[in-house]
Amino acid sequence: MLNDTKTLLLVDDEPANLQVLRNILSDQYRLLFAKDGERALELARSEKPNLILLDVMMPGMSGYTVCETLKAESRTSTIPIIFVTALSGSDDETRGFELGAVDYITKPVNAAIVRARVKTHLSLVRMDELVKTRLAVVQRLGRAAEYKDNETGLHVIRMSHFSRLIALQAGFGETWSDTLLNAAPMHDVGKIGIPDAILQKPGKLDADEWAVMQTHPTIGAEIIGDDGSSLLDMAREVALNHHEKWDGSGYPKGLKGTDIPVSARIVALADVFDALTSERPYKSAWPIDKATRLIREQAGKHFDPDLVEAFFQCLPDILKIRAQWQDA
Repeated sequence: MLNDTKTLLLVDDEPANLQVLRNILSDQYRLLFAKDGERALELARSEKPNLILLDVMMPGMSGYTVCETLKAESRTSTIPIIFVTALSGSDDETRGFELGAVDYITKPVNAAIVRARVKTHLSLVRMDELVKTRLAVVQRLGRAAEYKDNETGLHVIRMSHFSRLIALQAGFGETWSDTLLNAAPMHDVGKIGIPDAILQKPGKLDADEWAVMQTHPTIGAEIIGDDGSSLLDMAREVALNHHEKWDGSGYPKGLKGTDIPVSARIVALADVFDALTSERPYKSAWPIDKATRLIREQAGKHFDPDLVEAFFQCLPDILKIRAQWQDA
C-alpha cells in the first residue's frame, strides 16, 4: 500500500514554537523544520511540501517575504501557506492574504485549531487536484475523438471558446461558462465508435451510413457515463444533444425548443459556425458574411433565437478568437 502521509514545512525562528507544532502534528504528518527564511525557501524548493506553516516575524527574511518569494516561483506557487504569528491585527491578516496565504493562525496556538486548519487546507488541495485530473481526462478524450475525424484540434479550441463567449453574453455566469468551455471539446467523442469507412468517407453518406453516423451522440453519452460531477455531467449533456434542433428536426431524440439543454444549444451554434467558416477536405471555408447570414436564417429553426442574438452581440470577440486560432 502506498504511503500517502503528507509533508508539512514548519518555519519559526523560536525552537520552542517549532516544538509546540511538532507535538501537535507529528503523529499525522511528516514534518520538516526551518528556523529562518533562507532555509525555508531551500526546503520548499527541494522537498515541495504539501503545506507550509510560516512565522511572520523572523530575523533577516520575514515570513511575508518568504511567502511572496514562494508565490512568485512556478515550482512552489501552489503550496498552501498558513501564517502562524503573534501579529493579530486585521491589517496583518489582510497583508498575509494579499500575499497569497490561505489562512492565518495567531499565537499562542490552539492544538485543535491547528489540526483542523491543516486538515481543511490539505483537503482543499486534494479536491483541486481531482478537479484538474477530471479536466485532463475530458480534454484527452476530446483529443481522441479528433484522431478519428478529419477536423483539426484547432476547431475544438475555437468552438469551445465561442461557446463560452455566447454563454457569457446570454447571461450565464463565469463559473457555468467556464464549465461549458471545458465540456465542449467532448461534443463529438462518440465518433470514436463510428467506423472509419463512414466517418472519413469523402462523398455523401447513404441512408444506412447516415443512420450509423446518427448514433454518435448516444455513443458519446455512454462513453462519458453518469459521473455526477458538474463538468462531466455537462459534457454528457452536450455530447448527447448537440445535434438536436430548435424546431425538433434534429437527432437523436428530436427534442424541441427548451427541451434541449441550453449547454447543447450553445455548442450547436458555436460548432456550426466554426464548421462553416473552416476549410475541410470536402469543402471550402465559407466567407463570414455568408456563414452569419445562414445563422440568422436558422434562428428559430436550427438554433435558439435568443442565443443567435447573443452570438451576434459577441461576434467581434468570436472573430478575434477565430483569428487567434487559425488552421495552418
